[in-house]
Amino acid sequence: MVTTVAVTGGSGFCGAQVALAAAAAGADVVCVGRRPGPVGRHVGWDAAREVPDLGGCDLVVHCAAAVGDPVPGSVGEGVMRAVNVDGSRRLLHAAGGRPVVWVSSASVYAPEGDRSHVTEEHPVRGQLNAYGRTKAAGEALALAAGAVVLRPRAVYGPGDPHLVPRLLARVRRGLLLLPGPSVRLSLTAVENLADACLAAARDGWPPGAYNIADPAPYDRDEAVGAVLRAHGVRARIRHLPRPVADAAASAAQALAGLRPHADAALTRYAVDQLARSVVLDVSKARAQGWTARRTLADFTSGALGAPGGG
Repeated sequence: MVTTVAVTGGSGFCGAQVALAAAAAGADVVCVGRRPGPVGRHVGWDAAREVPDLGGCDLVVHCAAAVGDPVPGSVGEGVMRAVNVDGSRRLLHAAGGRPVVWVSSASVYAPEGDRSHVTEEHPVRGQLNAYGRTKAAGEALALAAGAVVLRPRAVYGPGDPHLVPRLLARVRRGLLLLPGPSVRLSLTAVENLADACLAAARDGWPPGAYNIADPAPYDRDEAVGAVLRAHGVRARIRHLPRPVADAAASAAQALAGLRPHADAALTRYAVDQLARSVVLDVSKARAQGWTARRTLADFTSGALGAPGGG
């Protein structure tokens, strides 16, 4: 019997990869969201307002989310709550007893303490931005409902509309300033995340949270340099002292707060994510038989197609 998989956010960066992988594995795919996905049938859904129609679907992979780094009190923060929290509640109601694989984020983890070896037991609190807070609230609902929750970090890959474009936009006159000295960071190839979504559904992973990342962490400056070279960008990487970066972020957020529709040029969250080591322990997912098959080298070498994207 062919399994029918509902992929919410199937037109988005992560959701499209999950939809393609599910179709390649022989599943019937229903892309649930505002726009059609790359394969399968389309069911329209505005996550901020509606309960989705999941009729005929056997399981759900929930990728739909509002992303970004809006300042407190902004319009963007309100949209994030409507989609990532209220939309999550509506999705879980529609799912009923169907198995749910929930794509969350390592942004839910508390920013304090040593993050050089982050297990799923690391505290989930004190998030530095609206994205982390709303993803934490949404995944709490999912965990309470018995879902499998996946926590990737800094997802990248072909068609990436967020991570790589923001990095490239920071290059000025052949110079890229990064906060503090280089650190070790976990990253997650979008193909690795899609593999984990399907493995969790196919193999019946026990409910709970699972970190998902590439096989080994990366040196920050080496990884950034590789991405720049892959895009043909010649830039020198220089280090901005952490106190200076924090002060600049605070000033940028205060300025953006005066304009309700504006995004800050730099935020405390962005500085924290780049200036401190964050390495995810993925042994819990590996214990279920999952292994990460892609690395940043695949991406930067062009083996997966043109990196980055609009």
